[in-house]
Amino acid sequence: MVELATSSKLKKAYIAVLDAQGRIQEEIPVLFNPKEYSQDKNNQFKYTNIPGLTTPLTQFVSGNVETLRMDLFFDTYEEKKDVREHTNKIDKLLDIDPELHSPPICKFIWGSLEFKAVLERVNKKFTMFLSDGIPVRATLSVTFKEYKTLEEQMNNPPRQSSDRTKRRLVKEGDTLWSIAAEEYGDPGEWRHIAKENGIINPRILPPGTELAIPPME
Repeated sequence: MVELATSSKLKKAYIAVLDAQGRIQEEIPVLFNPKEYSQDKNNQFKYTNIPGLTTPLTQFVSGNVETLRMDLFFDTYEEKKDVREHTNKIDKLLDIDPELHSPPICKFIWGSLEFKAVLERVNKKFTMFLSDGIPVRATLSVTFKEYKTLEEQMNNPPRQSSDRTKRRLVKEGDTLWSIAAEEYGDPGEWRHIAKENGIINPRILPPGTELAIPPME
């Protein structure tokens, strides 16, 4: 029988605050592990209308950053201490780091989850107070946005481009616009292919035709 680990059985989650060199300079513990978290990631596309086609051509533009959302629960009632001693540490992740000139980079680490990000948003709700008004229970709804350096993005995965002339056969349904979108990532670059192959009428492209695909300058 396989026993699944619940949030209470997992090691305590924590937020590692990184310095300019990516080294951990502080660890902010989470008093209670979140009951759940959600991750969201999507892509951005450009849609180009081409005369004569029933639907626009879809062109990939870029990926968007991944989002991590969760609720963090803090309770200091038993210790009769101000819960803001803990929640203020989360708030400070929105402050400008004088060395980075931007909010700090951090990692949310919990079990197998290690999410490198910046904190984008914190919503605080205080729900229990001592007789003198000091809050002792709070729920923080936090949103982290994925962070990757340019070097990390260029190296993983390595990008490829049309760096030399190659040849391809026209298939049924191919157009210069669709081929340009596949080869260059932009259907508007069809003129490079037409010029290279001496095509006068771009609407006439018989299947079986061999095209030279020139490199982009």
